[in-house]
Amino acid sequence: MDTNKRPDTMERITTKELADKFIAEQIANVKAQVGDKKVLLALSGGVDSSVVAALLIKAIGKQLVCVHVNHGLMRKGESENVIEVFRNQLDANLIYVDATDRFLGLLEGVSDPESKRKIIGGEFIKVFDEEAAKLEGIEFLAQGTIYPDILESIKAKESGKPVKSHHNVGGLPEDMKMELVEPVKLLFKDEVRVVGEALGLPHAMVYRQPFPGPGLGVRCLGAITRDRLHALREADAILRDEFDKCGLAKTVWQYFISVPDMKSVGVRDEKRYEGWPAIIRAVNTTDAMTATIEEIPYEILHKITNRITTEVEGINRVLLDLTPKPTGTIEWE
Repeated sequence: MDTNKRPDTMERITTKELADKFIAEQIANVKAQVGDKKVLLALSGGVDSSVVAALLIKAIGKQLVCVHVNHGLMRKGESENVIEVFRNQLDANLIYVDATDRFLGLLEGVSDPESKRKIIGGEFIKVFDEEAAKLEGIEFLAQGTIYPDILESIKAKESGKPVKSHHNVGGLPEDMKMELVEPVKLLFKDEVRVVGEALGLPHAMVYRQPFPGPGLGVRCLGAITRDRLHALREADAILRDEFDKCGLAKTVWQYFISVPDMKSVGVRDEKRYEGWPAIIRAVNTTDAMTATIEEIPYEILHKITNRITTEVEGINRVLLDLTPKPTGTIEWE
C-alpha cells in the first residue's frame, strides 16, 4: 500500500464530526508509531505545522519538541510572532534557531528554483539533526506536509517532470536518520483548517495566510541577495498592512509580493533611478490545486504602489499578476 496516496474511499473532511474521527485515528496512529520516544516538530507557525503541533500535543504531550528555524527568509516580524504565540501564549516546548547567515551563505549565487528548494530543505534537516543530537530520545521528525505538496513533488511518476519540489518532500536527504511523522499528509488545505478548528486552535491561527516552507526564498526570484531580500520583505509588509486595513486580508486566501532579479530605469527625486519591480499576487482557492485571481480595487492598488515605491529602497515599479492556476502555480518558483 502506498502511504503517500490518498485512498479513493477516503471521505473529504468537511464537518467537525468527520474531523473528530480523523483526529482520533491519527492520535492512535501517532501513539503506535512513536511509543515513548520524543518527536521533533518543524514549527513554522503556519496553518499546517500548527495543526500538527496541536494534534501531537494531544497524542504525546511533552514528548513533542518544537523547533522554529529562522532561515532569514521569513516575512517581517514572522519569527517574533511565532515565539510570542507558541512559547509565551501556548506554552509549547519551543527551541528557536537563528540560522540566517547559514542559509543565505548556501544560497548565494543559486538561481535555479529547484536547487534553491532542495538546498533549503536539505539544510532544514541538517539543522533538525543537530538540534536532535542535543536532546535524548529524539527519533522522529514531524512535518506539516499536506497532500498538494506530495502531488506536485512526485508528479514525475506520471509526467517525468515534477511541477515543483516542496522542501518537505523533494528536499529530504536519503540518509536522514529520523523517521517521519506526518499526520495530515493526505489532507487538502481546506480539510486541515476543519481539523484545526476541531482541535480548538484560535480561528485567526487556523485561517492564517499560507506561507511556503522556503519562505521568501521562492519570492526573491533568481539568485537571492540580501539587499533584494530586504526590499522584498519591506514591500510584502506594506502589502499585508494595506490588505488588513481595507478588509481584503479576510477574503483573499493568499497574497504576497515577488521581486525578480531584474532592474528597469525609473525616476526618483528628479534623477535616474534603477530598481527592481515588485509583483503583487492575490489568489483564492480551497484546495491549492487550482486558484482564481482576486480583483483588487484600483484605489487600493494605487495606495500600495505609492507606499512601496516611496518607502522601499530599491523598488521603482509595482506590477500585478493576473494569472490563474493553471497556467501559473500559486508561487512563482
